[in-house]
Amino acid sequence: MKSGEINSLFKNLSKIIKNPKSDLRYKNKFTLLVSVVLSAQCTDVNVNNVTKSIYPKYNKPEHFVKLGRKKIEKLIKSIGLFRNKSKSVYLLSKQLVEKHNGKVPNNFEDLHALPGVGRKTASVVLNEGFGLPTIAVDTHVYRVSNRVGLVKTKTADQTQEILEQITPKKWLKTAHHLLILHGRYTCKSQKPMCDQCAITKHCFYLKNEKN
Repeated sequence: MKSGEINSLFKNLSKIIKNPKSDLRYKNKFTLLVSVVLSAQCTDVNVNNVTKSIYPKYNKPEHFVKLGRKKIEKLIKSIGLFRNKSKSVYLLSKQLVEKHNGKVPNNFEDLHALPGVGRKTASVVLNEGFGLPTIAVDTHVYRVSNRVGLVKTKTADQTQEILEQITPKKWLKTAHHLLILHGRYTCKSQKPMCDQCAITKHCFYLKNEKN
């Protein structure tokens, strides 16, 4: 896909998606980090429902270190994989206190080095929390990017690398939100709503369906 087409694709998406930002609700950069960790294989709605009663009282890494793993487990027990996630939240909180003075790092290397923080989580926090032009690739971004023809990749890491190379600078900060929300609500995995899609003229999937 040529640069002009890529620009047009994101421009058309931005006309439909007026507020391209994360659906997660958080109080600060730390609670954003926690919410992103909790959102793995879980809906943002479920995470928000659980954290709305947690963050007013516990919203600093020191709070979660003091709570300990077992109490964190009880707080998030309705979230899938809660035992593994409680371990990650506890350990990353501990590392933030011990190595970063309780502050969330603003660079990929330090974020990625935190327990339970993968490439996608680090990229989301840098983009959403610090306003940096990163593209986080989840299942929606991976699917939509390959489906419409932005990339032709086999892994999320490959997808991120190429998207950050080909996405026009003006769209880098909002690109992954636009792709996520488009994938979540329109370009769905099983039943894409092609009749409501703003970027059908760019879509390889639709062209292949017609042939």
